[in-house]
Amino acid sequence: MLISPEQFFGFLAAALLITASPGPDNLMVLGVGMSRGRRQGMVFGLGCALGCLSHTLLATLGVSALIAASPPAFAALKVCGGLYLVWLGIGALRSRGGARVDGAAVPDESLARLFAKGLFANSINPKVVLFFLSFLPQFVLAERGGVSWQTAQLGLIFTAQACVLFGLLGYFSGAVGTWLNHRPRAGLWLDRVAGGIFVALGLRLMIAR
Repeated sequence: MLISPEQFFGFLAAALLITASPGPDNLMVLGVGMSRGRRQGMVFGLGCALGCLSHTLLATLGVSALIAASPPAFAALKVCGGLYLVWLGIGALRSRGGARVDGAAVPDESLARLFAKGLFANSINPKVVLFFLSFLPQFVLAERGGVSWQTAQLGLIFTAQACVLFGLLGYFSGAVGTWLNHRPRAGLWLDRVAGGIFVALGLRLMIAR
């Protein structure tokens, strides 16, 4: 069963804003693009985005196992995930911004190596694992059934939009990096938007329960 249109558009909107807010992955993509070129930035960004597939698999297996073992445990996971999202949101809202992109010249690397570095950096990041385990279940409707399939679809949607955004960041890296470096408050307001989304998602869960 496919996720509902409401799930799809609600999740996609949140994922886009969260992915676009300044963070380690997209700042690295911008840095690679600025220092090595558009194609290199796009390839590195693609590696980072596809690293989300490993987190999608872990979240799908973990949530499915939890549902099978104990529906109350799944409810507890959603509540704990909501608290974690609120904590992330508060951190983003308190951020002072000032994100800068380093475009210093660096030694050349092959496209395959850059792709592997992006893939590896994202895949082993424990913070991303925790984020997926907290974020994806918020949009899963257990009463619709097929929890594992719902989780997998959400993870694939997140990965797809990350591929698009990181690809665009890599392609326009020079212009975006210069713009961001000269407008530190832009990063500040992107943090504010992302923080508001995290807090809203977490509070929605708390109020619903």
